[in-house]
Amino acid sequence: MKAQELVRFQTFEALQTYLSQSNDQPVVVNFWATWCAPCVKELPYFETLHQNNPNIKVITVSLDFEKQVESKLIPFLKKKKYSFITTYLAEKNYNNWIGKVDENWSGSIPATLIIHKEKRIFIEHEFSSYDELNNYINQTINK
Repeated sequence: MKAQELVRFQTFEALQTYLSQSNDQPVVVNFWATWCAPCVKELPYFETLHQNNPNIKVITVSLDFEKQVESKLIPFLKKKKYSFITTYLAEKNYNNWIGKVDENWSGSIPATLIIHKEKRIFIEHEFSSYDELNNYINQTINK
């Protein structure tokens, strides 16, 4: 399977517009960076979620440093061959937008946002396994 191309957003508003285009399909959004070891560790769980649940849209949002996109992020993605949608958010004035993701978000990553119809569930911790991630998402979507 071919890895997705990197979708780039200059502003959080552009990313937010993109995320809102999912209609009734549940969307799982994971905020991460290549320099964040717990983030990299849990990415395979999101790939498995994407492979096993075609009705769920899995999108990752890289918060890597802009100067490392070409040298670090893109080679990392090519090597891993993830098939979920990978986006890059260039806007680094975090204080302007982390509260729009969730008012209680400290800004630490990994962080995951589940959007389903009118529900928005935010999780600010690392998932320890695919089963934990999958169970959490199924409980959230089926509530």
